[in-house]
Amino acid sequence: MRNDCKIAGRASGFVELRQQLNPRLLCDAMLGSLCRWLRFFGLDCEFAGVEADDAEVGARAEAEGRWLLTADRELAGRGPRTMLVRSLDLEDQLVEVLSRLRLEVRSDLEHSRCSHCNGLLVEQGRDDVADDVPPYVLKTAERFKRCGSCSRIFWPGTHGESILARMQRVVARLG
Repeated sequence: MRNDCKIAGRASGFVELRQQLNPRLLCDAMLGSLCRWLRFFGLDCEFAGVEADDAEVGARAEAEGRWLLTADRELAGRGPRTMLVRSLDLEDQLVEVLSRLRLEVRSDLEHSRCSHCNGLLVEQGRDDVADDVPPYVLKTAERFKRCGSCSRIFWPGTHGESILARMQRVVARLG
């Protein structure tokens, strides 16, 4: 049986140990939704995009020290730190990746990254976002976070409940 999850070499040094504890990930063009949801869980996950060919995606993962997550068997065979994601269902994909990489995650949005660009989110006060959000949101939202990279602003909304429900189901399945 072929092992689709490969790990190259031994980790040595603080940076490599940190990368093992908080791995950096890169999703290929077939796994955009998975990428977004891994960011909700607080993981550093970049998206390769549809314009990149397999060689570019593999080279980027290697250059940036990222695990390459792919649904492409051929691409999965190219690099030392690749994982073939077999599942088609998003929740199954999340459970597959999180369990195979032995990552511990929580079912909350406290450590989430920007779902659009992967940037770090920074707490913002009401006054900090007053000119950037609709008046009703400014009046009713309890808290705000701004992406340090793309400057998008996030606040608890009605979609937050469904995001948290999916996260809770995934965490429960991880046991």
